[in-house]
Amino acid sequence: MNRSYYSSTVEKFLDDDSNLILGQLSRNHQFALEDLQRNSWIYQIEILKSALRKLPNSFVAFEYTIPRMGKRVDVIIIYCGLIFVLEFKVGETTYSNFAIEQVLDYAKDLKYFHEQSHSSDIVPILVATEAPDQPLSIKRYDDGLYHPLKANKDNFSSIILEVAEKSSQKNKIDPEKWSNSVYKPTPTIIEAAQALYKGHSVKEISRSDSGAINLAATSQAISEVIEFSKSNNQKSICFITGVPGSGKTLAGLNIANERNNIDKGEHAVFLSGNGPLVKVLQEALARNEVAEKKGTEEQITKAESLTKTKAFIQNIHHFRDDSLQSEEPPIEKVVVFDEAQRAWTLEQTSAFMAQKKGIHGFDKSEPDFLISVFDRHEEWATIICLIGGGQEINTGEAGLPEWFSAIHKNYPHWNVFVSNKLTDNEYTNGEEIYSQLSQKQLSIKEELHLSVSVRSFRTEKLSEFVKTFLDLDESTAASLFLTLKTDYPIVLTRDLKKAKKWLKSKARGGESLGIICSSGARRLRSYGINVKSNIEPTTWFLNEKMDVRSSGFLEEVATEFDIQGLELDWTCVAWDSNLRKNSNNWDFKNFKGTEWQNINRDEKKRYLLNSYRVLLTRARQGMVIFIPEGDITDRTMQPNYYEPVYQYFLQCGVPTIGSNPH
Repeated sequence: MNRSYYSSTVEKFLDDDSNLILGQLSRNHQFALEDLQRNSWIYQIEILKSALRKLPNSFVAFEYTIPRMGKRVDVIIIYCGLIFVLEFKVGETTYSNFAIEQVLDYAKDLKYFHEQSHSSDIVPILVATEAPDQPLSIKRYDDGLYHPLKANKDNFSSIILEVAEKSSQKNKIDPEKWSNSVYKPTPTIIEAAQALYKGHSVKEISRSDSGAINLAATSQAISEVIEFSKSNNQKSICFITGVPGSGKTLAGLNIANERNNIDKGEHAVFLSGNGPLVKVLQEALARNEVAEKKGTEEQITKAESLTKTKAFIQNIHHFRDDSLQSEEPPIEKVVVFDEAQRAWTLEQTSAFMAQKKGIHGFDKSEPDFLISVFDRHEEWATIICLIGGGQEINTGEAGLPEWFSAIHKNYPHWNVFVSNKLTDNEYTNGEEIYSQLSQKQLSIKEELHLSVSVRSFRTEKLSEFVKTFLDLDESTAASLFLTLKTDYPIVLTRDLKKAKKWLKSKARGGESLGIICSSGARRLRSYGINVKSNIEPTTWFLNEKMDVRSSGFLEEVATEFDIQGLELDWTCVAWDSNLRKNSNNWDFKNFKGTEWQNINRDEKKRYLLNSYRVLLTRARQGMVIFIPEGDITDRTMQPNYYEPVYQYFLQCGVPTIGSNPH
């Protein structure tokens, strides 16, 4: 598969007529061709025809696909064993920080996800055609990625020559192999939602690793269930399970997007009770659409775009409230419930209805009510529940057993599709969930479990390491850490300033970073970490690093409630003494008034442990754990509250900053 609109040896490029090249670029362009894009190509062809005469035996590719980002690199040049990534800003007189970050992000994507680029040196160059010459400073990161270079239309070929002359890269690159290389992207959930919303398929933006049941297979299994329900006029409910970061939300977004075919009378919706996730995805999709269509005939306002994105991704509680107002079936026949394990128990739902809605005697749990809404359809309907194991983090969250209890009591006519992993304790809390269902009602599909974490493209072992660490299985955790430490750096520190410095040293280009901690970390306030100061999720996750409210400014902190279902590239997990280690167990604490108090209820203990599970699995590329030394003069921050967990990390092999090459 050739991922570029046009590619050839430089000799053929110089021989080809400019109109022929332009025609090929235009034919391969899948969207309406704007004059701005056409004129930009004409200009690029013109200056490259002149410049590439100085680069014999090179290879050139126009509009090379970056699947994870749903974007294309303007020009790739392969010369002397080096890959040059060129981002043209035609007519620009300055080198904007945004454009510098953009070309670096393209180069990083090739380095991380493009198999034939892993071992090659990659040089990102921003070509602002009318900008002045800049002093040339050639710097290379340890992994073979270069710091971005600034060039204009007159000097970019001489810069390429100088970089090649100073390079020690001896690897030869076969242009044909490189062009057709396997691409294994692992998009962030925000990038994935944007790409799917723009019409890309899940196959384009997801990995295809052999040996793993991948997202495409899971999506296909769900499609088969939906088609079965439609053709047989039946109602079905599916449960997709998976380890943290395995792509459950991506699979759900893909189904909702594919099945939202209004022209065919087929409607689908993605519902989540995770308020921050819903807000961030709605805002990210709207911002992206506005930016993509700016200056075109399809230009759209932010308000108009938000109206569309809010129909695609909805808050489950708003959907529930709308369904209370009417007994009619909803327009959607396919619904995806994200983080379905967090739906409310009967007690929580009944109390909320009485206190907030004035509805007394409400007798359904949230799972029961939500199934009943889609049971209103006289014909078919399909519910897809995305289930995260060990992810319940708040009072009143029902977990998986409540869904099965509701199905048994009230919906024996619904077909139930599950994976073969659904009986694991982390999903069921030890309850027998299948016993009350008939064999005819229950079907097992292996593809409904996502077993490999794709949040971190650096390692698939992170969620397993975190699980064994929290299970206090020191020897297994230490063994697992040995397998991930080279590719996925985890370090310790007692100094928050060092933690921030480490984060900033790691994040390149548009990579995200931030400080996260437990909502119960009440005594970190003396370090400037105030969990009672709420963040605005859309601003924290989406705004640029120089915005003081953004995650990248490293001032405001997110808790497990803000970040569950989302992720950053690099995190600092700030650990407080609400979760302490004694010799063989965890001690669970809650700060009330002026003192730490014991947490005695098993349910509350599970929520606290799960909150740290969420925090420790949010980083895609690496993390630093900040554990304070404590203060002997402060009875709420005694050093012995913190020291045992610090020592436990060390015993599991996690190094301190400075003691490890990472």
